Amino acid sequence: MKSRPTEKQTDASPSDLIDARIEELADWRGEMLTRVRKLIKQADPKVIETWKWRGVPVWEHDGIICTGETYKAAVKLTFAKGASLDDPSRLFNASLDGNARRAIDIHEGDKINEAALKALIRAAVALNVSKSRAKRGKS
Repeated sequence: MKSRPTEKQTDASPSDLIDARIEELADWRGEMLTRVRKLIKQADPKVIETWKWRGVPVWEHDGIICTGETYKAAVKLTFAKGASLDDPSRLFNASLDGNARRAIDIHEGDKINEAALKALIRAAVALNVSKSRAKRGKS
């Protein structure tokens, strides 16, 4: 049996830790996390996977794009700057009252609008890149 990396293993990459989380879930949540992870990478091939807050997969490109939290009844994609993004397909269905974040709660059996999710990922990346450039311009 392959030993899975833990947070305490400093040599485990964030991608390895995400792989281990998916394997550990071993149910629809792991399958869904695998699926959204693939869509995120397709939408932004330059995305960087990180592991924060004691066990949360995070996807970044010039800042946080989104996190992939897993709960008993949902996989939650929380977009750090979601309130600033256009969401014409109305994917955001959680954390709608905040000033910054917006989230998508995906429940067992839910269908994902893949094209709309990829567009949202690309919009989040574009926003991060534009803010990063603006900061560099001021320096």
